Amino acid sequence: MEPGYTAPQIFLFVAHGITCVLGIVGNGLVIWVAGFRMARTVTTLCYLNLALADFLFSATLPFFIVVSSMQARWPYGQFLCKLFNIMIDTNLFASVFLIAFIALDRCICVLHPVWAQNHRTLSLAKKVIIVPWILSLLLNLPAVIFINTVTDDNGDIYCGFDLDFWGDISEEEKLQRLFTTLAIIGINRFVIGFTLPMSIIAICYGLIAAKIRNKGVTKSSRPLRVLAVVGASFFICCFPFQLCLLLNTLYIRAILKGKYNIILLLLSLTSTLAFFNSCLNPMLYVFLGRDFRKRLIHSLPASLERALTEDCAPTSHTTTKSSSLPTEAELQEM
Repeated sequence: MEPGYTAPQIFLFVAHGITCVLGIVGNGLVIWVAGFRMARTVTTLCYLNLALADFLFSATLPFFIVVSSMQARWPYGQFLCKLFNIMIDTNLFASVFLIAFIALDRCICVLHPVWAQNHRTLSLAKKVIIVPWILSLLLNLPAVIFINTVTDDNGDIYCGFDLDFWGDISEEEKLQRLFTTLAIIGINRFVIGFTLPMSIIAICYGLIAAKIRNKGVTKSSRPLRVLAVVGASFFICCFPFQLCLLLNTLYIRAILKGKYNIILLLLSLTSTLAFFNSCLNPMLYVFLGRDFRKRLIHSLPASLERALTEDCAPTSHTTTKSSSLPTEAELQEM
């Protein structure tokens, strides 16, 4: 790293490094447990994809740390410039879309248990689970089209929007098109990539809560608590970042002129919190699982397996095994 880094910059490097290690290790364990140690069900498939999205996002953080340490200069070439941006945003969007998908799945199981028992199959889930990934890729089309390596007057190479994309027009017109494009992309990201899926999550849990209250179930099931906390943690971690990102794209012209520097500072701080969410879910699975203190004396993979098995219990219609867990009994009565 270059000399002269400030304390906030060093803090960001350390925070991103910790997030990277915890995210790769934690989500790697979830992928191993849900993908290789457990019977494949709809719920384990959902958690497997969510862990995969967080794992891939965590794996891009070393590149982010190196580029940040080089004052945003890009040393990896044109192909990795596009791939890096595509991977970061795709997996960020995929996480919230997958959480919304899990919420929808849980809502269907609670509101229409008979239909879910007859039609909620693993083969159908494997086909539908592709939708969140496709939506995430579609939201990243601007990165494929506009992002490229650019060289400044000093010969330094950066990875960002290529103004030459618009061809032989004046620099002023290029900047105007850039500002308009960034505003459109920022609004689409905030509305489609965050507000819409979070609204779906909120509506689903509202319907589930109403169903539970109407049926007189005083204690919500463990899977619902786990998913509610996962959704709430994503909102708490990512909403400040998404809001600052939207403000950054809307006021990019003023920011380039030296105004609203507070937005850039808040963007750096909130991005650290948003990145941390990629390593948070594995810890939530264990902490929210049954008898957490007892699990501390057992192997971590076994603890994760039991946590995910509990989450599968209410919707284990895809398996031939029966279960007598209270949470399953509650949902069967609904």
